Amino acid sequence: MSKKRDSSFPTRDAIVAFVRAYPGKIGTREIAREFGLKNAARVELKRMLRELADEGAIAKKGRSVREPAALPPTVLVDITSRDADGELIATPVEWDEADGVVPKIRIHTPRRPLPGTAAGVGDRALLRIEKIENDGELASYQGRIVRVLEGARTRLLGIYRALPNGGGRLIPVDKKQAGRELNIAASDANGAEDGDLVSVDLIRTRGYGLGSGKVKERLGSLSSEKAVSLIAIHSHDIPQAFSRDALKEAEAAQPATLQGREDWRDVPLVTIDPSDAKDHDDAVYAEIDSDPNNAGGYIVSVAIADVAFYVRPGSALDRDALIRGNSVYFPDRVVPMLPERISNDLCSLVPGEPRGALAVRMVISVDGRKKSHTFHRILMRSAAKLNYAQAQAAIDGHPDDTTGPLLEPILKPLYAAYAQVKLARDERDPLDLDIPERKILLKKDGTVDRVIVPERLDAHKLIEEFMILANVAAAETLEKKGLPLIYRVHDEPSVEKVHNLQEFLKTLDMPFAKAGALRPSVFNRVLSQVKGQDSEPLVNEVVLRSQAQAEYAAENYGHFGLNLRRYAHFTSPIRRYADLIVHRALIRALGLGEGALPETETVETLSEISAQISATERRAMKAERETSDRLIAHFLADKIGMSFQGRISGVTRAGLFVRLTETGADGLIPIRTLGTEYFNYDEARHALVGTRSGAMHRLGDVVDVRLVEAAPVAGALRFEMLSEGSTAPRNRRREHARSNDAADRPRHPGAKPSGATTFKSSKKQKAPKKAKPGRNARQAAKADKARSGGNPGKPKKG
Repeated sequence: MSKKRDSSFPTRDAIVAFVRAYPGKIGTREIAREFGLKNAARVELKRMLRELADEGAIAKKGRSVREPAALPPTVLVDITSRDADGELIATPVEWDEADGVVPKIRIHTPRRPLPGTAAGVGDRALLRIEKIENDGELASYQGRIVRVLEGARTRLLGIYRALPNGGGRLIPVDKKQAGRELNIAASDANGAEDGDLVSVDLIRTRGYGLGSGKVKERLGSLSSEKAVSLIAIHSHDIPQAFSRDALKEAEAAQPATLQGREDWRDVPLVTIDPSDAKDHDDAVYAEIDSDPNNAGGYIVSVAIADVAFYVRPGSALDRDALIRGNSVYFPDRVVPMLPERISNDLCSLVPGEPRGALAVRMVISVDGRKKSHTFHRILMRSAAKLNYAQAQAAIDGHPDDTTGPLLEPILKPLYAAYAQVKLARDERDPLDLDIPERKILLKKDGTVDRVIVPERLDAHKLIEEFMILANVAAAETLEKKGLPLIYRVHDEPSVEKVHNLQEFLKTLDMPFAKAGALRPSVFNRVLSQVKGQDSEPLVNEVVLRSQAQAEYAAENYGHFGLNLRRYAHFTSPIRRYADLIVHRALIRALGLGEGALPETETVETLSEISAQISATERRAMKAERETSDRLIAHFLADKIGMSFQGRISGVTRAGLFVRLTETGADGLIPIRTLGTEYFNYDEARHALVGTRSGAMHRLGDVVDVRLVEAAPVAGALRFEMLSEGSTAPRNRRREHARSNDAADRPRHPGAKPSGATTFKSSKKQKAPKKAKPGRNARQAAKADKARSGGNPGKPKKG
């Protein structure tokens, strides 16, 4: 309970009213200024804001507060319709259904729109918005267009199905277009054959009947895995072709010279990457510090390809890179953010070739802390190109012809410096989740060979920690210079998610004591308790799901997973636009020459860019995940009826998701197929529990399943449960029985149980039938939101 407040202190209602009325992001400073609070009163204000956030009266994210379930002041939207007055109506691209009905935004259209802001139904745009009172059209926000990002969709991707009388139908692969077939006249089929993946131009749409289309391009048969990644590329509107002007700029670019740079060509920097890496944009080197004031310490240098030298602000290359936001990686291809002339040639730190780079030189003390750092624009020459396994083998006593000469002068100092950095890392205690990451390996013909879980070596961790240090150094330098930048931020878990985790851990008799501020160490203590136990995968999965999603922002609220107060992506400008912005800002801040961040870039403009590239990052993650799902479904399509071992990876009201042990494939077991009784969804336990027997299927359980359906186009699998459920503890069984008496004794055939949300399984197990792929694909799509995203505690290489 908080202490008694002074009578002049604003009431809770006054603060909530101010937060809800304020059109943009605000924090303690703005609220204190509004109510004239100073010194000790500000401490009390912070306490009150925490109370209001815990109660759900306001939403708190980092240092910012706003109305709960409200949209941020800058939001990415899809323009979906017009109202009765002809005004455009939009909805946010990203919206959590748990926050309620998706809000509608009325777009104010000026008589003379600025270039790039004219929009129509079907466009995707970036808006600045403010909240308004609901009106007849139920629009709760109004906004103005900052930038139109995509034009209306006039081309669809789908499967061509030939009709007996000539012509055919297009079955769209986009789940949003499910059920909206197009008629393809025989004269418009362009030679397409039944089962082909095709791109179709819309030539006529009506308010009634089927629309018509014309096959623009045959992309191949679905028997080819190459077509699978194309589905994701087209479904998510990921740009493949660079503009003509961007390609001209890339071809005209010349290699960097020593002009305006420090000469580091004799420094033996090396690249350490995956064995199948196509570009090499970061290099490292470590040496013992000769300064007697840092006895036993090291100097670690990290050099990053100087992309800003070639991609200038406002250029065609820059415009194309911003639209992409990041590179997208599929098992069979990469959709790069920049043309190959830049990413695989001029900015690839290949051995023996002079390359421009932006380098940071970091002084590390014997306890692993970074004492100081300096940034340099350099000309370097990589001494070697190594892969992770190769570097690790050399340190483990198995050098090859390449690593043998490098072992003493280069590799051993790198590992010694890492051993020191790891001391500080362990003391910092970032979130330490153990979630295996699978990799799909393809055969030469493009088909799936196998799925592996690559071993995590010290070589991986060495590069990861050095990249994190460099990213922190970049953020610190720009903050000190007072320049705007794009941060990589990760908010702490919400109060609701922490509560749900506490309730779950109670079912395992595990305490979750949170004293004071929430820190990653609180979660790490939980994870350490289950290390090596059967429940380890389960607890890691639930802790992961309790975390927020990392994103980009121009305002800093820290990185919870890494336990860092400031963090900015600096180490991969070839594949991430955020890193390019940070490079430009460093060049401007330190006076390092050409390619600097323009004076016109402010916190406001960078906020817009942050929202856009956060969306493209989520788009890439979704496209990559869907492609993996489709590849595995294609791989398993001829294994219908076979049994597999897996682990329950998701529990929803629709049923159970099971992830197969061997391939990592996810599939759905509909709840109606589980047995001969009703099942309750136990949210706290992440389980489905039978109301009669108490049989429980729980997140993390190892189970045997039979594959009954595979739909490669949708990437959907359907399983049948073969394992018996575990028995719930008696007290929990009695609790279910008391709350579901009607479930045990239905008043009439087919009556739904009362007192709780329950589900009836099929009365009789039947032999699996080959179901219609479309229906089950849609079932899987509906339940797909239960699955989680990436691991915030383990960033990919910087």
